[in-house]
Amino acid sequence: MKKINKVMALLLSAVMAIGLTACGGDNSDTSADTTKTEATDTAKTENSDTTTAEETEIDSYTALTDEDGNVYDLGGMEIIMADWYSSGEKEEPTNAYEEARAEYEDWIQETYNFTIRSEAVSTFGDMPEDFVKFATTGGEKNYIFALYHGPALVSAVNSGLMYDLSTLDCLDFSEEKWDATTTDLMTVGDSLYAMRGVASGPGCGIFFNKRLLTEAGIDPETLYDLQENGEWTWEKFEELCQQVQADTDNDGIIDRYAMTNFHSNLYLSSIWSNGGDIIGKDADGYYYNALESDATMEALNWALDMISNYEMIYPEDAAWDYTFTAFRNGMAAFSCAAPYESGNMTEMEDDFGYVCFPMGPRLTDYVNYQTDTVYAIPACYDKERAWKIAFVYNLWTDPVPGYEDYAAWKTDYYSTFRDTESVDLTITRMMETGVASYHDMIPNLSLGEDLIWGISKDSTPAQQAEAIRNTWAAYLDAANSKSN
Repeated sequence: MKKINKVMALLLSAVMAIGLTACGGDNSDTSADTTKTEATDTAKTENSDTTTAEETEIDSYTALTDEDGNVYDLGGMEIIMADWYSSGEKEEPTNAYEEARAEYEDWIQETYNFTIRSEAVSTFGDMPEDFVKFATTGGEKNYIFALYHGPALVSAVNSGLMYDLSTLDCLDFSEEKWDATTTDLMTVGDSLYAMRGVASGPGCGIFFNKRLLTEAGIDPETLYDLQENGEWTWEKFEELCQQVQADTDNDGIIDRYAMTNFHSNLYLSSIWSNGGDIIGKDADGYYYNALESDATMEALNWALDMISNYEMIYPEDAAWDYTFTAFRNGMAAFSCAAPYESGNMTEMEDDFGYVCFPMGPRLTDYVNYQTDTVYAIPACYDKERAWKIAFVYNLWTDPVPGYEDYAAWKTDYYSTFRDTESVDLTITRMMETGVASYHDMIPNLSLGEDLIWGISKDSTPAQQAEAIRNTWAAYLDAANSKSN
């Protein structure tokens, strides 16, 4: 086991990996051009390894020019990254990477004559409505809106309120930096209505309590070996659950449980880990009901069996988040949750690790479903204005020169996890194996009420799916009738 160097973790900062590989285009007719001039600015940067601080010289940035050889001039326009969480305060750099980013930010703003800042323009609950209001009425401010998953995205697309980003030649969505799950989620036919210039956060994996596994005769570090060898499967997970769960004092009552989970986390993770889906989307952008597919039904039935056999029993007066309390208190060996939950485990007495959700029998690799913030340009802007805003977002999210392979996102995780394997082996893999989920995009569909909360031995997944089939068909017809 590799223990995290806490000093190094705290020195690093979890920031967006951004930089310069920007788009070209003329401000008046938005035609792209590849002519470039060399700027004279010099930036000092770190080695791309997140745990090695070696300085290197970047001789110059590269400025993009129009077809006449002139550096693009955005006329002093102010771009606002509109969200619900920004403090508005600009933080001072604390390490070489942040210094390099700050220098780069200053350079692009000065070179292309614009400013950019983040601002909380709404609340989490009001953001969809506020986006609709602005996109409908327009305004003087130049916004890039941060929007979260939900049916409001589909409604905005259906209502023509999101700019079709595929028409802006300054954006090349074949570049590696673009988050594939967002591109997949927000593509309708040949059009793309929102983007994300950095990777989405991972979905759910499996936290494990190292003390409880050791007491059950299991070397906890072998879970990482199983994962790396492609042997971390449903079958192996159930085998370990059988070994862990026990009545250790022979009083007839189980006192060492295998699992504690939000059932929705376990059911959904099981579906995608077996190649299933809930709502699918075809090549033409039409949504369809995938709930009754063989892969999905197999996953739901397996998850129901796991809950029935290995889930700890909660007190009748347990709070909604008791599952997290139970895991932190060492009452169960495994918990299916997103990696950000590690931030709530900093005071946990027992050591813990983190692996991917085990793969089902229909897959040969680990898969997790991802949902994260997407970024949209209101369709009320004309093409020139939209192009300029997209040009800036592209600059803002490119890798900083000299840090193209720098995984800045790791730093926050290093400060909350107990071992490096959780980050370097598990979360790194999850960042690369995420898939989009579409069920949140369908207006009126409530996965908990319609499906998850009703599944039991007396109401099987197949029965639940049959009961909601016609209702979901109506929801899907409504979504598809406007989105294509």
